[in-house]
Amino acid sequence: MRYLHTMIRVSDPDATIRFFNLLGLTEVRRMENEKGRFTLIFLAAPGQEDVQVELTHNWDPEEYAGGRNFGHLAYQVDDIYATCQTLMDAGVTINRPPRDGHMAFVKTPDGISIELLQKGSLAPAEPWASMPNTGSW
Repeated sequence: MRYLHTMIRVSDPDATIRFFNLLGLTEVRRMENEKGRFTLIFLAAPGQEDVQVELTHNWDPEEYAGGRNFGHLAYQVDDIYATCQTLMDAGVTINRPPRDGHMAFVKTPDGISIELLQKGSLAPAEPWASMPNTGSW
């Protein structure tokens, strides 16, 4: 058995792709199905194209609620503080800041939780160490 991908439904593919681009993922393939009225977009981190996130966009408008029911996707990052700063600078809310230098949570535009885990360890640093949680994660 081999892990292939995780699928999440998205209402705005462009916004979701921009979000994942901020994390370093890029589009590796796309499939459009006119008969089924959906688009599948596969994203992966460079050098890890065999571990993908599948974005499913149904063309007919649909409300997606309960992203938290899904659980979360997790990504290891080289510098959690720099990653969180890049996301904040782009307007992304840091729901659980990396106060301990180890873990943070953010959400995609459709409310899917993303866990960021520091590769190795970093010492707690300001302003992150004293930053409160800003929402559920």
